[in-house]
Amino acid sequence: MEELLPWHRQHWRQLQRYLHSQRLPQALLISGKAGLGKQHLASQFAAALLCSRPQDNGMACGHCRDCRLRLADTHPNLFSLAPLEKKTSIGVDQIRAVITQATLKPQFDGYRIILVNPADTLNTYSANAFLKFLEEPTGRTLLLLITDAPSKLPATIISRCQKLTLSAPEFGLSGPWLQQQLPELDDNESKRLLQLTQGSPLLALTYARQGTLAVYDECFQNWLSVAKQQTHAVQVAEAWQKWPDLPILSWFASWLIDLLKCSYNINTTYLYNPCLYPALQTLSQQHLDWQKVFILYDLALTNLQRQHTTINKQLMLEELLIQWSQLNRNP
Repeated sequence: MEELLPWHRQHWRQLQRYLHSQRLPQALLISGKAGLGKQHLASQFAAALLCSRPQDNGMACGHCRDCRLRLADTHPNLFSLAPLEKKTSIGVDQIRAVITQATLKPQFDGYRIILVNPADTLNTYSANAFLKFLEEPTGRTLLLLITDAPSKLPATIISRCQKLTLSAPEFGLSGPWLQQQLPELDDNESKRLLQLTQGSPLLALTYARQGTLAVYDECFQNWLSVAKQQTHAVQVAEAWQKWPDLPILSWFASWLIDLLKCSYNINTTYLYNPCLYPALQTLSQQHLDWQKVFILYDLALTNLQRQHTTINKQLMLEELLIQWSQLNRNP
């Protein structure tokens, strides 16, 4: 039986209040950064709404006819919208097909649930079609929109949704949970993983299983060696291409901003990477061209915005690393 994640309990109470007051919204937008379990929470709420014998805490029982159908992905009142295989957006035909089904007389009584994940992959045409349905939904229908990037959604859609925003839990909740999943982790590793993921427990768990900490440390050492001109920038850029699914560009930007903070002797609690403080503090005391560091940081942020386009990733990394190698004023 599925359970609530520890940091979802307060949000679950809010969702239960919607039910108890019989004021369920027509559309609910669940947002927050990746790794917080938004899909998990939305799925559990959908399960609870469909369940014919919910538990005292509002969770689905997992055994009734409705729960069995849901678990088999055959419940006629549950619809899911996501980009089709090899597609990057939800198409307008998908929206129209779901709307057609949702307007027919339901086979079962109760709520009909439409899960849209990730909602920010609606393109211009599908968003317009979805908006029309959102403005005039059918009775007892709940639209559950899930996104890491609510700013990418049209304002017209956001304004018609109730909002539920998930934030990173405190280490007192996420740390013990992470170590419960992987008992071999010690406190230091748990803290580093959660710092690396900005407090996202599910992403930290994925990183732990994939050995991402070792890759992160290797990339940081590469970055330092380029700064000291011990390794050529092009070689490092080529090496980093081995990990296309890791946010190395985000790491690069975070190292730069932490380096700038270290130059002002800012408390380590304000660093993105407090575990790297000794190395960054030492580097900040070198003869760096700080104006160029700011310029490079701006370039890193610009590249972060276009990294999912058709830009040549190898050349992008080479440009950043070459500029980084030229920032030391020492002869």
